[in-house]
Amino acid sequence: MMDGRVAGKVAVVTGAASGIGRASAELLAREGAAVVLADIDGAAAEDSASAIEESGGWALAVAADVSDPAHAERLMHAAVEAFGRLDIVHNNAAVTGAAAQGGDRPVTELDLDDWHRSLSVSLDGHLLACRHAVPLMIAGGGGSIVNTASAGAWAGDRGDTAATAAAGAIVSLTRSVATQYGKQGIRCNAVAPGVILTTAATSRWSPRELDVMSQSNLLPRHGQPVDVANAVLFLASDKASFVTGLTIRVDGGHLAHLPHYAHLMATGGTTTGSRQGPTEKAEVQ
Repeated sequence: MMDGRVAGKVAVVTGAASGIGRASAELLAREGAAVVLADIDGAAAEDSASAIEESGGWALAVAADVSDPAHAERLMHAAVEAFGRLDIVHNNAAVTGAAAQGGDRPVTELDLDDWHRSLSVSLDGHLLACRHAVPLMIAGGGGSIVNTASAGAWAGDRGDTAATAAAGAIVSLTRSVATQYGKQGIRCNAVAPGVILTTAATSRWSPRELDVMSQSNLLPRHGQPVDVANAVLFLASDKASFVTGLTIRVDGGHLAHLPHYAHLMATGGTTTGSRQGPTEKAEVQ
């Protein structure tokens, strides 16, 4: 643990009670960091923190609504009070799951309250965490912030209007923080997950829907929370000490190809050779 990639560092992870947040908190702890796990579900955060401590790590659970400025400030100071410094923040809290995202509908059907609710957690929460973390990190000589956006920042969806809008804004916020505080030792990057098999995802989409989504991946499997956690660990660690303002898509190549590729592969077609069939003739228009 003491020779891990983030040994001796102190990390805050929001939305840490389950899914990507929990996977990131557990991996950071295994790699030597003391971790503050924040979640609006304080009891679930306690369970996650207890699991880390039982494995020999250092962890503290904090019940926090990251969209509340006072909660965000208290959270960052709790890390310093408990462990003496603040080196890493993984902003991961978001409105997720079938029940939570049921109101995130197409533009003409989207209730403004649902729009504000999603953005207040995902976007305001990221901003507030950065606002209160940056001064503490500067006082300690620098730090690394890793924001969770999503692959939806690059592609529209039939719903998820607020979530994809927030994702795009988080990518821009990441570059702003990197630009404004880089000279003071602050690195800020983001991860953009595709479809990841979290509890929230499996409660929202049926196995058939998840299978259809995976057919657009270039890799032959579903994404797992640890896949995102591994990217977070790299960006948080000194191995990425010259990396800032970057967003890494962790989506199995979902957005790396032309749309027809997935259909051709699923139907046994080909993506190589002539664009014309053997009996077709090209016509000059």
